[in-house]
This record gives sequence, C-alpha cells and structure tokens, in this order.
Amino acid sequence: MEFRVTDNVTEQDIEEIHRELKKFNLAHREPSQDVPIGIFYEDENGVKMGGLTGETFGNWLCVKYLWVSEELRGQGIGSQLLHKAEEEALLRGAQYCFLDTFSFQAPEFYRKHGYQEVFHLFEYPYTGKRFYFIKELTKQ
Repeated sequence: MEFRVTDNVTEQDIEEIHRELKKFNLAHREPSQDVPIGIFYEDENGVKMGGLTGETFGNWLCVKYLWVSEELRGQGIGSQLLHKAEEEALLRGAQYCFLDTFSFQAPEFYRKHGYQEVFHLFEYPYTGKRFYFIKELTKQ
C-alpha cells in the first residue's frame, strides 16, 4: 500500500470516496432523504433571471445557490425566492435552514431575513470572509 498525492483528481476518484463515505454514513445515522429543490424566476422565453437551488434533508433546507440577475437586484426577487423555498421546505417537514455566503455577496440580506450567523471563515480564500447561517423555519 502507498499514498498517492495528485492534483489530477478524476470523477472516478471522487465517486469512489463518496460511495464509501455514503455507505458508512448510512449505516450509522437515521434514515433520511435528500430531495432537490429548485425555484426559478424566468422571463417569457424561459431564460432564468434568478433562482435558488438546494435540497431538503431530514429537518433541514440546505440552500446551495441563490442568484438574481444584476438588472433585477433590489426589486425583492431574492427575498421572494428565499421565502418560497422556506415555504416549500416547511411543506416537506423541514424545520431549519442552513446556507452560506461570502462577504461580498449577501450576509446582510440573510440577517434581514432572520438568519443567524453560526460561524465564519476569515481570510477566505485569502482576504475575504465566508459566513454560515441557520434559521428556524416558521409559517408566516
């Protein structure tokens, strides 16, 4: 046996590690299901002008990406996307939301929507910050 260090990581390498980690995790935690979520704001031609993607996982909504086109920012579309995701998550039985954002993106936006910072990485990747937030979901 030997260690192999590389910067040429293949999809097969990633899949093998992920498969084995998932097998271990599933044997040691309660059953739950990852259910993708996507909410999109589209023009009349189906071009995405904004959107939110993520998943519900047990008690949690995990937001991966939230984006609104430059020309539509400041019009409440991001707030509507987030609110619709929270509503759908509640319908699916989720009780909490987890997400992250960079200092140049939207930490104040999430604070305004009731999200609490649980930790942050500083000097990420070199000079910025990455914030991690959670929120308890409630019907509004």
